[in-house]
This record gives sequence, C-alpha cells and structure tokens, in this order.
Amino acid sequence: MKAVTSLFFFVPHCPEALRYANIVSHQNCLKNGRPDREFLYWRWAPRDCDLPQLDPERFLYMMWSKAWALVGDSISLNNVQSLLCILAKVEQLVSFYHDEEYKCKSWRFPSYNFSMSLIWSPFLVEAAIFEDENGVSSSEVELHLDKLDSKWTDQYLDFDYISFSIGKWFLKSAIYYENDTILGCHSCPKKNLTELGFNFAYCNALKLVMNFIVSSNHKGIFLRTFTPDHFENMEWLNGGTCKRTTPIKGEMEMKYLRKMLRDVELDEVGKAATEA
Repeated sequence: MKAVTSLFFFVPHCPEALRYANIVSHQNCLKNGRPDREFLYWRWAPRDCDLPQLDPERFLYMMWSKAWALVGDSISLNNVQSLLCILAKVEQLVSFYHDEEYKCKSWRFPSYNFSMSLIWSPFLVEAAIFEDENGVSSSEVELHLDKLDSKWTDQYLDFDYISFSIGKWFLKSAIYYENDTILGCHSCPKKNLTELGFNFAYCNALKLVMNFIVSSNHKGIFLRTFTPDHFENMEWLNGGTCKRTTPIKGEMEMKYLRKMLRDVELDEVGKAATEA
C-alpha cells in the first residue's frame, strides 16, 4: 500500500507482522484497554522521500562492534524503546548496566558486539532536580548554564554515535546559575529574582552543547529537535487528552512557547553548522 509522503503525516502501512514484541506494560495500548487497532497500520514518512522500513538485521550488521548512546529526556527514552523492540526481532538483547534509579541503562547484542546506552540528562547541563517518582516538584530546578552534565560528557568519546534530545524540560520553573552565582529564573513568582525566561536558558544550554560538540570534532552526532504536542486542550499532567484514532489531516499551528524553543534550535544549530 502506497501513499504520498509528507513531513508531518503518517502513511498507510501493512507490515508482514507486528514489529514490537517487548513493549513495557504501562505503555502497551492494547493491554491497557485501547479498543481500536487501526493505529498499528500507519507509519511516519518524511516529505519527498521513499524511506524504507528499518531492516533490523542489516542495521545490526552495520553496527558491528559499535557503541551508540541516546542522551537527553523522555524522547531519547522513547527512541531507545522503539529501536530495541525492532532489533530484538533479530537477537535478544542483554542488559548489562543500570544506575540506582534505572534512568541510565545499557544493553548489548552479543552476536554483533553492539551496545546501546540511554543516558538520562533532560537539560544536558548540570541540574539539580527536585521531583518525586510521579514528576511532582517540591522546588524549582537549579540549572548551571555554564556546566555540561558530566553523566554524558565523561562517556562522550566512548561512543561511535550519539543522539541528543532536549526541549520540554526547559519549560519548568527553574533558577539559573553561572559561575555558581544566581542569574535569574523562569516562572518563580515567590522568589525575588529577575525573570529571564526559559528561552534564555535553552539558548545558553544549547550553545554550550553545540560548542562542545564542534570543538570535539566527534562525528556521528545527531540532535533530535523539539517535538510538537501530542496532547490537546491541556498538558498531559493536567487534563490533556490524546483520543485521536487516525492521523490528523492538514496542519496545526505550533503553540507560541513551542515555537520559541524551535527558533532557538534553528539559530544555535545553524551557528554550529557554520563553525564546524
């Protein structure tokens, strides 16, 4: 089945078999009561590009004796989960590392000597985050905009490929530091601090990351840019819904706050590309 591809549209797809075999329980739509099945038979396709489905066996062969890391927020987590599900059709992965909170993990495909790592670093810069396991904050995030997160920089040269993703966490209430001195904040009305805005922090953090990457001359680096909203009416944590059963038709205007993040990405990545 074929359809015209478009950047933000899914196209009909009839797979020979369902591709995912080990979805975690709380993310398994069918086991959690989703009544429709049509969503299983769509796939995303880029504009003006007949992109074939990922061949897991070929991918693993190409990754022979390589190491890949996905660094960032929940988008990196979702990317890892999806890729591991597909690759597990060829060989069962082996988990060989996790941190105490199971936020940073590593897996290996033994026959190919290929490893994948997930490094949880939602800001990519040094951050003190005061949240419980349900994501409820007890205080503002403390962001050091002049210090990269050592969780990923200490391992940076150990990986052949690295995919970064950040964005939405910068919308959280936060206090910004530089040289261990408070610069200001975002969304902190009870603090007697200068309101700098999340785009100030995102710009500075992304600039620091881009400068580090460019100066390292490390190849095989990818940036997963900011994702559009999937929930409608409100956010996921305060009443937002995601009830669509078919891909949306036409285009939706990006929300103003999201567009600000997107503009920062285009600007900073463009500068880095010029300097590289």
